Amino acid sequence: MTFTDKQVRALKAKLAHRHVRTRQSNGMTLAYVEGWHVIAEANRIFGFENWDRRTLEPRCLWRETERGHIVCFYATRVRIKVRAGDTLIVREGIGTGVGRAAQADVAHEIALKAAETDATKRALATFGNPFGLALYDKGHHGVGKPKRPQGAPCASTPVMAGVLSLKVGREDQFATQEGLLAALDHHLQGIKTLSDLYAFWEDNKGNLSGLDRSPQHRDLAQSVILRLKDKARAFKADQTPVEAVPQASPDPGSGFLIPKERRVRDKTHLDYVRSKPCVICGRTPVHAHHLRFAQKRAMGLKVSDEFTVPLCSIHHDEVHRTGDERTWWARHGIIEPLKTAEKFWAQSRGQSDPDEAAPTKGAIARETRPQDRVSRDIQ
Repeated sequence: MTFTDKQVRALKAKLAHRHVRTRQSNGMTLAYVEGWHVIAEANRIFGFENWDRRTLEPRCLWRETERGHIVCFYATRVRIKVRAGDTLIVREGIGTGVGRAAQADVAHEIALKAAETDATKRALATFGNPFGLALYDKGHHGVGKPKRPQGAPCASTPVMAGVLSLKVGREDQFATQEGLLAALDHHLQGIKTLSDLYAFWEDNKGNLSGLDRSPQHRDLAQSVILRLKDKARAFKADQTPVEAVPQASPDPGSGFLIPKERRVRDKTHLDYVRSKPCVICGRTPVHAHHLRFAQKRAMGLKVSDEFTVPLCSIHHDEVHRTGDERTWWARHGIIEPLKTAEKFWAQSRGQSDPDEAAPTKGAIARETRPQDRVSRDIQ
């Protein structure tokens, strides 16, 4: 007895496009699947109790010190055993991994785990596409096609026909780019407050994102965004007051004025963050990653530079591809990344005790207290 019909179908299935990740290496874009995913697939297809792995012969091939950090390179072999009824199937894979950290034990641990994960993926890939075998084919014929985002055009769709529905009093769809932009201009003339402009943006940002992902409509999406930004700048130039948003208060007719949201731009701080090792793996060089959930989203505007942490290119690419950034951080053992960013913000300003640096609660409280809620800004 070998695999069941259900298991055979699962092993022959294509690799879902949403599980494919990419990273840059030596000027090339490499596609891969994450280690946790192949293990989850093995549990799903084989069953938790029907397979196991064993790490064999881990070796440190070289170790050196580079700019105050320990760098080491490991290679190991992993043996996978899968029980299919009375049959025992054995596969092996060889993997390598690099570790870099200020402490030697941390660097060796990172390298060994990376090598073990690499070997596990190589061994499981021999079972079929769901474990990453499809990525060894340059044409990726064993990878499923990405799902078309809601509102995004398909290849056979005429320009703008059924693509974007701007809420101009009703659900209108336009056959030409010129018609859509003309209708947009007409609608923007009727928007009198910045909050109304943002409400319009919130209603349509999903469709605009779909356009931006489509090469043939990307210019149109940029034209729409530029018009929205021009309208926002016009409010700022006219010093149009931000309207009061009604809140619960003793006076039913009163409301809280919403101040402008602070979005600091500090090149010196970003350079300081880039000088530090990755907070996940200790690698360098790094990118200054802006924590996207630190402030409310705005059109084409990053969060304030005070909410940045150092991430290597691998983890920076990975976090930008995740749908839930808070969960991603928790999965990597950092429960409160905002506090980590606050410490870097304090350190870059030479404060001796980062834990006492403002704002330890300031930036977070601004998002939680009703009286300190802020409007998003467009530059």
